[in-house]
Amino acid sequence: MNQARRTARYLRATPLPHVAAGLCLAACLGLAALALRLAPSHPLESAALAGLAAVWLGLGLVALADGLARFREFVRLRRMLARYGFRPRILRPAAGSRCQRDAALAAATEAGCAAEARAYFRSLGYTPLHLVPDRVAAAPQLLLSPAFVAETFLPRRRSSRRTG
Repeated sequence: MNQARRTARYLRATPLPHVAAGLCLAACLGLAALALRLAPSHPLESAALAGLAAVWLGLGLVALADGLARFREFVRLRRMLARYGFRPRILRPAAGSRCQRDAALAAATEAGCAAEARAYFRSLGYTPLHLVPDRVAAAPQLLLSPAFVAETFLPRRRSSRRTG
């Protein structure tokens, strides 16, 4: 597969994190340009703007890291859907956030079961306007939790063994 097709697949599987990263980068560049313009005459204000630019750059990098994690999830889901066909229990863990649903829908499209996947997410009550992850909507302070960050960026395999 050529590089252009790989890039298109990557962006199709992870559109929201890359839009967010682009907006963060635009904010970073705008603030940095303003900081450089103000540097000779207003050094304190320039430093504050440079700090804000660094924050926006950091947020953009976090969005890119999220995009990479979602792409890994896309690859995993695509393989499972290609192997087993459409099964709701494959897609259920991806229902909690818009980025995960986008990756799952892209995987389902490549596996040939896009209509079933869209119908499944609709049956759970999700529309394209559901942007905030369910867990964050229920408890906004969760965004600052180390466990949430680790789960978001370092997805792990679920054990097939059942305890009990």
